[in-house]
Amino acid sequence: MTLRHLNITIIGAGIGGLAVALVLRRKGAQVTVLEQSEAISEVGAGLQVTPNGVAVLTALELNDALAWSSQRAKAVVLREHRQGREVLRLDLDQYAADLRYYFVHRADLIKILADAAREAGVQVRLLQKVERVETGPKPMVHLANGAQCGGDLVIGADGLHSKARQALNEVSQPFFTRQVAWRAIVPNHSKLPAEAQVFMGPGRHLVAYPLRDGSMINLVAAQERRAWAEEGWHQPDDPENMRRAFAGFGGEAQQLLAQVQDCALWGLFRHPVANQWHRGAVALLGDAAHPTLPFMAQGGNLALEDAWVLGEALEAVPDDIPSALARYQLLRRERAVRVVDAASRNAWKYHLRAPLNWPAHQLLKLGGYLAPQRVVSQFDWIYRHDVTQQN
Repeated sequence: MTLRHLNITIIGAGIGGLAVALVLRRKGAQVTVLEQSEAISEVGAGLQVTPNGVAVLTALELNDALAWSSQRAKAVVLREHRQGREVLRLDLDQYAADLRYYFVHRADLIKILADAAREAGVQVRLLQKVERVETGPKPMVHLANGAQCGGDLVIGADGLHSKARQALNEVSQPFFTRQVAWRAIVPNHSKLPAEAQVFMGPGRHLVAYPLRDGSMINLVAAQERRAWAEEGWHQPDDPENMRRAFAGFGGEAQQLLAQVQDCALWGLFRHPVANQWHRGAVALLGDAAHPTLPFMAQGGNLALEDAWVLGEALEAVPDDIPSALARYQLLRRERAVRVVDAASRNAWKYHLRAPLNWPAHQLLKLGGYLAPQRVVSQFDWIYRHDVTQQN
C-alpha cells in the first residue's frame, strides 16, 4: 500500500484507463476515473488478448474471468480468398502450448476491468467531458460543465483525440494510410472453431473469429482504397458497401459477409507515437501515447502493459512522481514504437495481387511445412514479452 498518499485522476474508462485504475488502487492510491459517456460500455466489437496482455490480467487475478467470457484461440489459419483454401495453419496449441491467446468481446473485457476496479474502491464518474488539461506539479483537469479536478497525478487514457496528449505535445496531423476497415458481428451458423480465419485477397483481407460461447463471429475487413473515411470505428455504414468491396471472396468468407446486418466503417490513420509521455504530474497511457493500426492486435494489449509498468514505476519512487514518470516513458516508448511500426508493415502480406500472390502463398505453405515452429514464433518478441516479470 505504498501509494496511499496519492490522489490520482484518470481520464478515460477504456481498457487502459480501467486497468491502470485497478493497478494503482491495489497499491493504495485514491483513484477517480472520469468518463465522458453515460455508462461504461463497449458495443459491437471483438478483440484479441494476446499472451503479453494475458500476463497483466493474470497478475491482476482476472485471468479466470477472461477465460470464462472468451474463446481461447487454437490456431491462426491463412486462406486464399476465392474459395477459402487453406494456405498456412499456425497451430498455437502445438507450437505455443504454454501461451494463451483469447478472442473476447470488448464489452466483456471492459466489464471485467470495471467490476474489479469498482470492487477495489475506484471511483468512476460518468458524463465528465474533458475540455483541457493543465500540466505542472499540481495538474488540473477542466471539464465542459465548468468543474475542475486534479490531484497528485493525472493520467490521460483518453484515446486517439486525447486532451492530455494535446497538453504535452504539439498537435500532429495523422495521415490516411489509404486503407479502411469494417467491423461487424454475425451469428456463428457454420460453427467455425476457435481459430482466427484470415482470408487474403488483392488489396484487402477479412478476419473472422468466434466470441463468447462461440455463438457469434467477429468480422474485421480491411480494404486498400483512395477514398477517405472518417477515423473512429463507431461510424455506421451500409452492409452492402462491405459486401461489394469483398464481392470476389467466396466459400466461407462469402457466407459470413452475407449475414452482416449492421457494420461500422472507419479510416485507418497512422499516428506518430507521442514524443512526450509526461510533464510535471501528467502522463499518457494507451492510445493517447501510441495509437496503433489493428494489424497486430496490440492496441488493448499495449495499454495493459502500460498500466502495469506505470504502477511499478510509481511504486518504486512514490515520493518523486516526475522521476517515476520519466522511468515509465523510458521503459515503454521504444517498445511501443517497435510494435506500432510492426503493425503498420503487416497488412501488405495479406493484400498481394497477381502475379505475386500465388508464389507468395506457395512460400508460406513451404515455410509452414518445413519450419512450423519458426513461423509461429516469429513475433515472440511481442507475445512473450511479460512486463509483470521485469524489474
